[in-house]
Parts: sequence; structure tokens; C-alpha cells
Amino acid sequence: MKNILILFFSLSISIISVGQTKNLTIEDATSNYSLYPKNLSALTWRNNQNYTFIDQWTNIVQGSINNDSKDTILKLDDLNKLLKDANIPVKGYIASYDYFNENEISFFSKNFFIIYNLNDKKINLSIKLDENAENQSFCKENQTLAYTIDNNLFFADVNSKVTQITNDTDKGIVNGNPYVHRQEFGIDNGIFWSPKGSFLAFYRKDETMVADYPLVDIDMRIASLKNIKYPMTGETSEQVSLGIFNIKTGKTIFIKPSGKADDYLTRITWDPTEKYIYIAELNRDQNHMKLNKFDAETGKFILTLFEEKNSKYVEPEHDMIFLKSNLNQFLWYSERDGFDHLYLYDTSEKLIKQVTKGNWVVTDFLGFDKDEKNIFISSTAVSPIERHTYMVNLKSGKMLQLTKEKGTHSVQINKASTFILDSYTSTTVPRKVILNDIKGKLNKEIFSSENPIKDYKIGEMTISTLKSADGKTDLYYRMIKPVNFDPNKKYPVIVYVYGGPHAQLVTNSWLGGTGHWDYFMATEGYIMFTLDNRGSANRGFEFESVIHRYCGQNEMADQMKGIEFLKSLPYVDQDRIGVDGWSYGGFMTTSLMLNHPETFKVGVAGGPVIDWKYYEVMYGERYMDTPQDNPDGYEKTSLLNKADKLEGRLLIIHGTVDPVVVWQNSLDFINKCIKNDKQVDYFVYPGHEHNVRGKDRVHLMKKITRYFDDFLK
Repeated sequence: MKNILILFFSLSISIISVGQTKNLTIEDATSNYSLYPKNLSALTWRNNQNYTFIDQWTNIVQGSINNDSKDTILKLDDLNKLLKDANIPVKGYIASYDYFNENEISFFSKNFFIIYNLNDKKINLSIKLDENAENQSFCKENQTLAYTIDNNLFFADVNSKVTQITNDTDKGIVNGNPYVHRQEFGIDNGIFWSPKGSFLAFYRKDETMVADYPLVDIDMRIASLKNIKYPMTGETSEQVSLGIFNIKTGKTIFIKPSGKADDYLTRITWDPTEKYIYIAELNRDQNHMKLNKFDAETGKFILTLFEEKNSKYVEPEHDMIFLKSNLNQFLWYSERDGFDHLYLYDTSEKLIKQVTKGNWVVTDFLGFDKDEKNIFISSTAVSPIERHTYMVNLKSGKMLQLTKEKGTHSVQINKASTFILDSYTSTTVPRKVILNDIKGKLNKEIFSSENPIKDYKIGEMTISTLKSADGKTDLYYRMIKPVNFDPNKKYPVIVYVYGGPHAQLVTNSWLGGTGHWDYFMATEGYIMFTLDNRGSANRGFEFESVIHRYCGQNEMADQMKGIEFLKSLPYVDQDRIGVDGWSYGGFMTTSLMLNHPETFKVGVAGGPVIDWKYYEVMYGERYMDTPQDNPDGYEKTSLLNKADKLEGRLLIIHGTVDPVVVWQNSLDFINKCIKNDKQVDYFVYPGHEHNVRGKDRVHLMKKITRYFDDFLK
């Protein structure tokens, strides 16, 4: 075999200690949460000196930069006594909280929104909501809580007085819900309070023109029909506008797209003065974005700050980030130079400068320092499989790395920008939390998780690289060898694959970025292999967009380079190679089984896209364009056209009410297999959506495990 393995990075780790006697079980691998590393839950700064976290889901504990003491500042029992006395439902545990100010926290208890004073030990505010309220959004400035019930928007004041903002009776018109544009473009909110609480902006989605798609509920004796709106690629899409409700006048105005009615309205951002609101408007082709400015009181279009075009696609996923020291300047994320970086603009259309540069990705903006001379970011600058935090000077662009240890870091910065809480993990560190001084004078460990699987027999895991199919790019892979590995034996291999955009499977984090099931399968005698092919996340636009118009093709080519590597290993049984994946990974699994039947003996495909014409507009058209515009791409990537190529054992699994990859995908494929006299195995999970969760997940993993045991082992 050719020497195809070109290494610039290699990491091999075996989580082995003396006295390992236990074997992982399938139940351990699926639902034994004690095998996950411990952590400081909801870790956050209270003020510049003190930080807090949740301990055992029952207490809020405070630590300090000044000493090593830990003090409980809120006990669940004490809180529940106050709640009970106020006729508010008690809490079974504390899962989350937000700081209203350094002495007050806010949280929900059933349908009550609570503000609790940590010093006075009193409930300072409680707002009662309808039990059907969803999508709650609290405004600190006017102490008002906005929320939705069904398809309408409401808000409640400090006296729980309710005002209904919208009154749409047609369920096809939805207000204030974050499920707009199927939550592509990073959309996770449908309600947008203005900075001073004078206005409430909200999405209004009109999907009355979108075709109904049937889901069947079998929980009753006579099954019932539940229709959802599912706009498929090339078909009629939803129409979205932005409403702005004036709290003083009680009136609502609507901003409509400056382009076509089915354009995408993304990254809604208020001007700090409340005079204007900004919308990143993207055409349906998703290749032309305009950042538009509107008058908040009239809805009148004012100007386009700038435009971005790309022959493939433009994908705005982050809000404008305004400076407090200069309200006319803001930061903007863009991939225009090939990597996600930050650019400094002013609101008069002027690009001031590109702030960050390099062949790496800014993965998160963490804030400004006190004087707004520097920003804090998380990035892949050290390595695509690591995350580190930097302080970047806005004027010079000079970067200072604040996290030193190899691994994946998540950082909390205090308001004074003097200290950081660095929570990180790596292949050798289950979890550590370090308190750091920005100036590097203090480095104090405040938490360390012990290895939760130290008593278990675990196979050796390696992270390394090989070249992509075009020979230009390094791809990261993770390989886990069987327990008691013998290089003189031949082992079966299971390739676990996702392969699509916005996902990265191989990271320098605990267990290499995977879960316990891979390690369980290694104890059962399998080599487990995962490769992040071109098309996956956090490697830049060219790397990800290689899938454009022909999903699966370049991804398969890269996966086959992984197969070449595996076949070059003397301990791999070339006749026993399997593949497993879900969603895009289900599409990839089925694609590999049909396009390379000589290689893959067994496959398990969960919730697979079979033909992109059955997928939804927003995601599907970004990567495939429409069937009308790209008939060759749809024809080439359709797995319905390749059912006759099936040779190995393929198990397809689908939830019967999957609203993401609709059931029609796999049902149509089964029908094609029947027509072509091809045997295929099929299993459905009644009542489950796009994934199988809860107690049924153990059943799912047993099903997958047994399938490989029966036909690959």
C-alpha cells in the first residue's frame, strides 16, 4: 500500500490505570451519567471578586479570587420554604439561574418568574404566567416578561397584568416564536427587547402558503393526523416579517423584507439608542446578504450598511456587537476572507478594519475589556481540534493567548477584565477549572474532576491526521483500539460518520470528542474509527463549502481515504468494515454502502436523508440549491437511484414523527429496494422525532450493537 498517512499532529492516549477490572456495559455507555466527568455547573461571575456555581443541583455556592473557601449562599430547602410561603410552586432542583444584578438572581419555578435577593434572602419579584406560556424573555429595564401562547405574543408586568400584543387566529401565522427559517442562521430567539425596554421586536412568520406535511399520532385507538408546515427544496416557503411593538403607544408596526417576501430575516440587532433596528437580510438563493438599517418607530428603510455576496452561499450567524464607548461602531462576523473573523464597522457604511486575521476560525466572541481597547475571543488558532481564548487589541490586532494547557477551553471573564475562569478538558484531563489573572500572575486550580472511568477497561485512543482526497488538506481522525489489543490479530472496524456542516466529531477533549458507546464497542472487539471529512465544521469556508450542489460526493472521497489508511494497517480485517451514522451521517452511511458496496459489509443509518428533494428549503437550498436549478446534483446525490447497488447488510432506523428528516425519505428508499429485489433491514421508533431519546435510547443502542454483532463481528 502507498504511504498515505502524512502526519503533522499525533496524539495517542490510553486511559489506563492499575486495577482496571470493570467492563463497560451497553447501559453504562448509554445512560450511566456517573461516568461523565464532574463539573462546576452554571459557573459564572457574581462580581469582579466572586464566582458562583450549582452544587449537586441543590445549592448555589460562592468562591472568591482572594481565598480558597467555598460558601453556600443559597440552599434549595431554604428557597423552597420561601416559595411555599408565597404560594409559588417549589423546585425539585436548581438547574440554572441568571444574575439580575450582583445581589439578585432570576429563575423560573413552574409558571412563575422569580427574582431572589441573595443578601436579604427575600423574593423581590414574582410574575405569574399562564401555564401554557413559552419562549419567555425578561426585560431588566422595564421588568416585563414577554412570552408566547400558541401562535400569539403577550407580556406581563410586575403585577402579572397581561397585555396581548398579537391576535392571530389562523395557526399558520406565528408570532414571537424562535422557530423561524427552521432556526438556520443561528436563530434561537423570536423576541427582541430594545436596550431600554421601550420597544419589543418579534418575528411574525406566515406559513399559510406552505404545504401541509402529515405526521401520524398512534397514541390513541384511532390514529390521528398532525399536520406540520414543511417547505421542501424548490417549493413555496414561509414569509417572515419583523414586528415592533411600542410599549408606550401600544401600537405595532411591521418591517417587511426589502427584497422578496420569502427572503430570510436574520441577526436582528437593536441600535444602542433604540432609534434603529438592523436586519441581515438574505435572499432565498442565500448568496447575497444585505445588512439593512430601519427606523424603529416607523419601520422605514434607511440604508444598507454593506452587502456580502458569494457564488456558493453567505451564512450570517452572529448579531452585530456594538461598542459602548462609541455607539456608532460595531463588530461583525464574516467569512469573506475564507475564515470566520471579526470586522470593525461604523453605522455610516464605513469598514474601519479587519480585527482578526489568519487561517483559523473565531468560534466565539467573549466580550470587551473595561476600556474597550481589547476584545476576548475563542478560536482555533492553536489547532482546529482545540479551543483557546485570546485577548486581541482592537487597534493593532495583537493577540495574547490566555489559555495555555492543550485542550478545549471555555472561559468566563469578570466585568473588570482582570480574571478569567477557565474550564477545560482534553484527552488526558476529564475536567479542570482554573482561576487565572489576565496578567499571568495567578494560576489557581479551583476544581478537578477525577477520571470517572478509571476502574474500567478502556482501549487506546489515537487522534492523528491524513490527507484529503484532493491531497491538499489535513483531516483529523480518531481511532479506538480494542481492549487487550493484539497487533497480530485481525479486527473488524466500525466507521462512525457524520460528515456534514456545522459538526465536528474529533476534538482534543475528554474521550476525544466521542461518547462511551465507541469505547464500549472497542471492549467488544471492534476498532472504532471517525474522520472529519471536508464539509465538516471549524476549518474555514473552502473546507466546508466543498459540498455545495453535490452533497456527499467529496465527503465520501475523503472517507475512502480513511478506508485506504485502515486497510494499510495489518491488524484491520479488510472484509469486515462497517459504517454507522445518524441524520447527515445516515445519509453518508447509506451513500457509502451504495457507492462502495465492495468495501462496506454492514451499515446502520439513522434518520437518513435519502433524496435532498425531500429536505427543507433553508438548509437544503443553501447546500444543494433548488432541484430546478441543480437537477444534475439532485440526480447524482439521490440514493433512490442507487438502491439497486445495495450488497451488504443495511439497517435503516427512523422515528415515525420525525419533523426534520421526514419519514418519507426512508420509506421511499425501502420501496425502491423492494422494486430492485434488494433485501434491507428496517426499524422504526413509534412516536419519536429526529432522534431517539429517554429510556428508549438504551433500546436503540442495543439494536445497533446487536446488528453489528450479528453481521460484522
